[in-house]
Amino acid sequence: MELEAALKSALVFEKRIRDLYIEAVAGTDDTAGKKIFQDLAEDEQNHVAYLESRLDEWQKTGAISTETLTSIIPDKASIRKAAAGLESKIKEDTRGLKQQMLSRALEMEIDTSRFYEQLVEQVPPDQQNMFKRFLEIENNHIEVVQFELDHISKTGFWFGFEEFDMEQF
Repeated sequence: MELEAALKSALVFEKRIRDLYIEAVAGTDDTAGKKIFQDLAEDEQNHVAYLESRLDEWQKTGAISTETLTSIIPDKASIRKAAAGLESKIKEDTRGLKQQMLSRALEMEIDTSRFYEQLVEQVPPDQQNMFKRFLEIENNHIEVVQFELDHISKTGFWFGFEEFDMEQF
């Protein structure tokens, strides 16, 4: 895939997930939920700005500089460490809406990660690092969303893994 097409495709994915998080911020009164959605929306907006600047540079010069892409979302290990002692502060009346938004976000984050996995394979080797970094960040987003979803749904799963099996008893 040519770089310009890759950047434009990536922008579509990033804007779509950013818009979902903006919608989620507006749709929840829960302070903790609002903060998580705001942080994710901000991170996705940073991705949009980064991609737009790379696209603009490519269109003007035929080359891009690959400045380091940063994220306000911590890595997986930090997320799991911070989550270990967390207790729910979610209001019951917002739990359903938040769960619905998180489920949609998880699907979109997984789609976005798959897109970046494929993109890394399709672009020339000298352009792969930028998209590998996006993949890493999106996988961290999946971790945050999965944790939040597991936490509020109280299904017996933790980060998508079963915490206990009732058939053991």
